[in-house]
Amino acid sequence: MRILHTADWHLGKTLLNYSLIDDQDFILKKFLKLVDDEKPDAILISGDIYDRADPSAEAINLFDEILFKLTEKKIPVLCIAGNHDNAARLNFGSRLFANKKFFITAKTALEPETIVLNDQFGEIYFSLIPYLDPSEIKANFFAENCDRLTFNDANKFYIDLARKKIPQGKRSVAVAHVFVDGGEESDSERKFVGTAGKVNAEIFSNYNYAALGHLHSPQDIVPNKIRYSGSLLKYSAKEYLHKKGVTLVEIDKHGSAAAKNIELTPRRNLIVVSDKLNAFLSQEINNDYAYVTLTDETFVYDATQKLRKVFPNIMEAKNKAKPKDFVEEPARRFREGATVSEQFADFFESMTCRTLTDAEKSAMEEIFREVTS
Repeated sequence: MRILHTADWHLGKTLLNYSLIDDQDFILKKFLKLVDDEKPDAILISGDIYDRADPSAEAINLFDEILFKLTEKKIPVLCIAGNHDNAARLNFGSRLFANKKFFITAKTALEPETIVLNDQFGEIYFSLIPYLDPSEIKANFFAENCDRLTFNDANKFYIDLARKKIPQGKRSVAVAHVFVDGGEESDSERKFVGTAGKVNAEIFSNYNYAALGHLHSPQDIVPNKIRYSGSLLKYSAKEYLHKKGVTLVEIDKHGSAAAKNIELTPRRNLIVVSDKLNAFLSQEINNDYAYVTLTDETFVYDATQKLRKVFPNIMEAKNKAKPKDFVEEPARRFREGATVSEQFADFFESMTCRTLTDAEKSAMEEIFREVTS
């Protein structure tokens, strides 16, 4: 079976307040062309369709257009919700879409959804594991006096339930939106506190392939076994070296999977460059999204405006040199032996120039207790 695995579209995303909806429309049309070229037997979308829980009208309309064009091709599409998606909204119409072979699982249920597809060698079972909150799993499946569940506990429990629906010896694929320990982070993903949101790769060990979403860098956790397809576009400066695209997976009759990244060329690239101002001004116009650092020995004032002649879509301009009147403030250090709450209070004061109120202190202490318990 040939499968196209994609994730983290983040429709409606902005880059430093610049809307990327036209770029997303462009890259998704490239994706549709790839579908025609590769002729997959199934398409997997591993969460974060939208960038926000309340997506813009433009984002909804774009997803509607892509959904319609995919269903026209009569290829089964299996889609789950990510942590950016509003599960209830994304779940709307799911039963109706299933008649068109577009299977959306946005909410966790008492019975994990399993989709069975066939190739010339028989059945392949697909477990759809949307992003889940451990508190939701605890409320639905455990007694009130149950200990607090970690993300790993909750996902392992739910995947174990899903495995019960897969007959022994059958080939199987997991579609999930999780942060697997050992994965390479970007700075455009929504962060969890410490390791609280991570899960162990072992929970997917019984699947022939795990099609993951959440981390934006295309990467293998276990080669040809557990993989992030990555986001379709570069969503931060730290992603400028990523090879964005989708993953083509082929599963043979024995269940062995072979996965490879297929790059998709965006409407505009995202670049990070550094040089002297005159060197840039001598170049041809570059329409990429540019993060520029000037290496001139003296500080260049109005750098962004000057560089816009060469980089019309400049995102950021920095100087390595400091202005003549610059006075570097001493680094603020946390108090020796301070608690997490006290460290946060220090940080809050340094950012806002005011101290936390008693009510705010109590609220934060309650949050820290809940996170660390």
